[in-house]
Amino acid sequence: MTRGLLIVISGASGTGKGTVCKKLLADLPEVAYSISATTRTPRPGEVDGREYYFLSVEEFKTWIAEEKFLEYANVYGNFYGTPLNKIEERLNRGEDILLEIDVQGALNVKEKCPDGIYIFLLPPSLDELKRRIEGRGTENPESLARRLKNAVAEIKIGLQYDYVVVNDTIDNATAQIKTILAAERLKVARNTDKFDFEGGF
Repeated sequence: MTRGLLIVISGASGTGKGTVCKKLLADLPEVAYSISATTRTPRPGEVDGREYYFLSVEEFKTWIAEEKFLEYANVYGNFYGTPLNKIEERLNRGEDILLEIDVQGALNVKEKCPDGIYIFLLPPSLDELKRRIEGRGTENPESLARRLKNAVAEIKIGLQYDYVVVNDTIDNATAQIKTILAAERLKVARNTDKFDFEGGF
């Protein structure tokens, strides 16, 4: 059986990771979403166990002690982590798993899972990134300035990924990611079983 794809999508805050991932999952029902855990407060409309597992700091630290995370990081004062949830087992069963995580977490996963597909989302411009973050209405001037400064540093880390996709529109970004996944599924390294012609004619 062909091993499933571990698809890791990340990018700077405000790049539109969540929206792109939702569209991708809607278009590709064979791809399963790995829900992250976080200590941040839920945004309007977010549901525990759907967008994230919302944990207290104490609960999160207990999960760390019990080694329940593939990776975790402190981002802007909140913890985020990828619950193991038997990811390896699901990949070995041929299931494709999508992880939407920050750059710190993605680099940690890359160390443990170098065969994953690492896709970095870029905004069309820094001005557009600023507009998107301001549009959330969740930032004060201080936190906005901090996020924008960190975004520039995070974008540089994107050079360590396998692919880059500019999220100018959701449809364009999603189409490009689908093309990446189609090509990855056709790699010889993932299809060596198809070359078994030892029986001859």
